[in-house]
Amino acid sequence: MSPGVAAASPRTPLALGILVTSAGGALGAVLRWSLTDAHPVVAGRFPWTTLLINVAGSALLALLPLSRAVRSRPWLGLLLGTGLLGGFTTMSAASADTFALLDRGDVGLGLTYAIGTLAGAIAAVLLVDRLATDEQRFGFETADGGE
Repeated sequence: MSPGVAAASPRTPLALGILVTSAGGALGAVLRWSLTDAHPVVAGRFPWTTLLINVAGSALLALLPLSRAVRSRPWLGLLLGTGLLGGFTTMSAASADTFALLDRGDVGLGLTYAIGTLAGAIAAVLLVDRLATDEQRFGFETADGGE
């Protein structure tokens, strides 16, 4: 191992990976469903709930590799990233919302929503990157994230 480079984190056993990803995914999906149930999309209106879920989820996903706990425990990344936030974010619902707006003839709103979702998610990730410290970036790059 070269000086200044951490050893690669240990791999998660398959059974544990499946278990934590499934549990996190179920919880994330329930959280998303709860929010969309509490704030449903009204026909012909901008689907704010799904957009905010995807933007917030993108920011949280960008934060995960900056966490020492996630870098040192690969199963935690599976639980929180692939599982929880993977189940929470929902590009399929964003696509369905976009098509629903377009099918109703709301082309401007549909395009605004589709582009806004993508731009918001990218902006959230860039914001997290901008707020990350050099120490956090170095920790990520030396802990199996910079390969």
